[in-house]
Amino acid sequence: MTMYRTLLAAAFAVGLFGAPALADPPRDADRAFQAIRQGRSMPLPQLERRVIPFMGGADYLGPELNGDAYRFKFMQNGRVIWVDVDGQGRIIRRSRDR
Repeated sequence: MTMYRTLLAAAFAVGLFGAPALADPPRDADRAFQAIRQGRSMPLPQLERRVIPFMGGADYLGPELNGDAYRFKFMQNGRVIWVDVDGQGRIIRRSRDR
């Protein structure tokens, strides 16, 4: 009986706390989609094709959406390199992890 109550409480908690997260789409992703749709930003694959060739052979680890810009993560010689890119493919900032 105790195990049944524990499982029921866990299921209730997942439903209670998980539902709001599923109901709200990420705002940054929605904003990015709207910018692409309205022609103010390029799609992510196109931005990647513009930036990756300038990274001198660094390994591309993936993107993050950072407000109105994308942050691309690279690794080179054991160091992390972050490259912030606007929707038109211009590099805004480049930083290295120390």
